Amino acid sequence: MKFALIAGVSLLSLGLAAPALADDDSRIEELEARVQQLEAMNRQLLEVMQAQGLLPQADAPSAPSMAHPAAPGHHGDAPLQTAHHGAGHHEGGHGMSHGDDFHQNLVGISPEYGYQVLDHAEGVNTRPLTILNAARNGELDRRVTLSGDVTALANYQESNSNTKFGWLMRHPTSANQIGETVSEFVVHSAQLAVTGRMTDSITLYSEMLYDPEQSFGSGTLTDLNRNQIQLRRAFVLFGDLERTPWYAAIGKMDTPFGLNDTVSPFTNSTNWHAFAGLATGGMVGYYNNGLHVRAMAIQGGSQFRAHNAPVEDTNVPSRVNNFAVDVNYTAALAEGRTLMAGASYTEATAYCQAYPVFHFNPCDDNNPGWAVYAQADLGRLELLGEYAATTEDWPGTASPVPIYSAFEAVAPSAFTLGGRYWFDLNATEDFAVSFEFSRFVSGDDGAPWEKQDQWVLGGSYFISPSVNLFGELIRTEGWVPLNFLSGGNLPTGESWSESDASTNVFTLGVQASF
Repeated sequence: MKFALIAGVSLLSLGLAAPALADDDSRIEELEARVQQLEAMNRQLLEVMQAQGLLPQADAPSAPSMAHPAAPGHHGDAPLQTAHHGAGHHEGGHGMSHGDDFHQNLVGISPEYGYQVLDHAEGVNTRPLTILNAARNGELDRRVTLSGDVTALANYQESNSNTKFGWLMRHPTSANQIGETVSEFVVHSAQLAVTGRMTDSITLYSEMLYDPEQSFGSGTLTDLNRNQIQLRRAFVLFGDLERTPWYAAIGKMDTPFGLNDTVSPFTNSTNWHAFAGLATGGMVGYYNNGLHVRAMAIQGGSQFRAHNAPVEDTNVPSRVNNFAVDVNYTAALAEGRTLMAGASYTEATAYCQAYPVFHFNPCDDNNPGWAVYAQADLGRLELLGEYAATTEDWPGTASPVPIYSAFEAVAPSAFTLGGRYWFDLNATEDFAVSFEFSRFVSGDDGAPWEKQDQWVLGGSYFISPSVNLFGELIRTEGWVPLNFLSGGNLPTGESWSESDASTNVFTLGVQASF
């Protein structure tokens, strides 16, 4: 506006002066001098306005059109697109720099980034790297990026055993699943996250979560205890992949153990349910040329998920006495295809309690765990496999009840095998069909709590990069809740686990993010 006004005044001045000077050579020379003077003044004004940020800026380059969001960069410089196949990030500079005016470009959204960082199914333990890749690719071009996600479901479930439904996307509880059939229209989860870029190399991240179906609160789904909002993750991240392959984070975050991803559009694998960790601690990572290495010092005691390292024979988290290490490498194959393989170790899993087993109870000693996994991106076809186990037997998988005396304690384990194929429906590779099998082994052969199997046939359609419509057919065999899996909660001492229980589920849903 100011530039247009200045230019208009200049032209008006020239227009008024021209007739009076037209027949006089000396005045023409004077007019030329005035024009030059006005041009010099205009240049000076433009320089001042540009320095003050008053001139319109050219639009920043946007990400290329894609059918669905890109994988969160779990593996290397050529990340495997298992999370959301075929989509690529655009290359761009940092959205903000330390010297920028803090009040410019203060708050914004990035829907594709929001989907990636809040997705519960893929890239589940690599959020720090997801954030760093998004910053490097120009997706975080505001000081503060707000992200949100809602997953809503309609489902129907049948069980052959009264109140025993084995689908782990909701905690099995007789307070919410009565009889042998269950049907729902429900909000499975809602999330709100803030990503703040304080400088090019310091980023804060915090995430609020509402998840009544997987809450540990008591009561029904409408009970206030199950309708709480929690700070699920929060950490400060140090790193800038434009400058260094090293990064670090401190706070409450996913632990670097295993892959724990799934090819299914919604239902997590049994590996995730059994071994995906969430804890407070400090992590250091290295990400370069296909190699991704992470090491995390984990707070001891009973942590939020999948870790329990006793402190003075208690579950009090008053000492840093646990750790996890993960190393994976992504190899580039022909025609843009990739193969990734990795391995992990943690000093303390959650499988350390004696009989009767109950969430977060203290342990006599820690029980380490290890995992190996692989992913392959073969064009439209994607494959994954994973195996995880503890190094020692879990004491609580043996029962002192005489009728169970033949069953010895075992080292719990889980494995997952899955594949997914992408089709072109209304855009390039926007529709996928997937199949996955996973198993959790938690007892001796023949024990009621021996194992639980899960099959998932899924379909996924991205109507936009941040909105996924999905459907799944799920079957589980075996009903093995972690609490009291080998008994201890019934007057007779018998286990409420049931090896012959089976559940069939049909679910439709939508996951939408901004």
